[in-house]
Amino acid sequence: MTSGTSRRLPDFPWDSLADHAAKARTHPGGVVDLSIGTPVDPVPELIRHALGTVADVPGYPTTHGTPALREAVVGALARRHGVTGLDPAAVLPTIGSKELVAWLPTLLGLGPGDVVAIPALSYPTYEVGARLAGATPVRLADGEPPPPGTSLVWLNSPSNPTGRVLSDEQLARAVADARAVGAVVASDECYLALAWDAQPVSVLLPSVNGGSVDGVLAVHSLSKSSSLAGYRAGFVTGDPALVASLLEVRKHAGMIMPRPVQAAMTAALNDDAHVAEQRERYRARRAVLLPALTAAGFTVDHSEAGLYLWSTRDGENAWDTVGWLAERGILTAPGTFYGPTGDRHVRIALTATDSAIATATTRLTP
Repeated sequence: MTSGTSRRLPDFPWDSLADHAAKARTHPGGVVDLSIGTPVDPVPELIRHALGTVADVPGYPTTHGTPALREAVVGALARRHGVTGLDPAAVLPTIGSKELVAWLPTLLGLGPGDVVAIPALSYPTYEVGARLAGATPVRLADGEPPPPGTSLVWLNSPSNPTGRVLSDEQLARAVADARAVGAVVASDECYLALAWDAQPVSVLLPSVNGGSVDGVLAVHSLSKSSSLAGYRAGFVTGDPALVASLLEVRKHAGMIMPRPVQAAMTAALNDDAHVAEQRERYRARRAVLLPALTAAGFTVDHSEAGLYLWSTRDGENAWDTVGWLAERGILTAPGTFYGPTGDRHVRIALTATDSAIATATTRLTP
């Protein structure tokens, strides 16, 4: 029996890769999986140590997070991204960023009749979140303002899947357009620390929001920058009134980050050295894979930041490219996973070991 909620959702995109994954696994050297952005590097020791320091604490954690965690968020955003003036009370830990993305429309009280605007090419969970709430997702072309009746606008710079970075001016225009129709702005900034050819900026900067965070939320994750995908460590911050409202609903729903993860996250946010080391790992892998793709006849578009190379092979159909790569034991994601206009691109992840990236480059060599 299929529930009413599941009927509102699209098919899970990764299920459709099964045949290509099976094909890639038949390669004599095994599969190099570059389809999912799953971290492969060890969790830094200082974070693992912090995780165990509160393993014997028996009580319930707080939904709002410890004061130390919220202060660590404020400090990290200031040091790493130049965001100042945040109130620690306007910081809310989330159980990874995906659950917040999926449930934000519902937590904000959206439902039938509401519109959620998402980028034309975007993380699939933006659409899923709209549909879970019963709202209507609308895809916006670059620079296109949201239509009247829009209640929530998702921004994403650096972009997943394209790696595109929006300038201060482009983000400021998007925020102004959202405010003009009375919509909340949610900026997915999970890849903000991974800049290559352009410097991404936060929606929390005055140059973007005009000096006011009213109606603005920034969503962050430690999955990429600190290799904490398994810990489910994220947070949302911005407009104090909106964060307070989210907190009240989450308290009722029991949406609480485990206490050991709060301690681990605090340690991660207070240390910048491991973030720089992880960024260097990804930079080095990008420096190997990008020229190999180009030499193999691919064009890599955007990809100025983040963990993915947005690639096309002579403009051919995305699924044909996925098949061509699978024959060489390389698994990638078709651009159609992220929107209809991605039908000529594949998303190639940098989240593989150095040896796996080297293997992929060898297989790409003409």
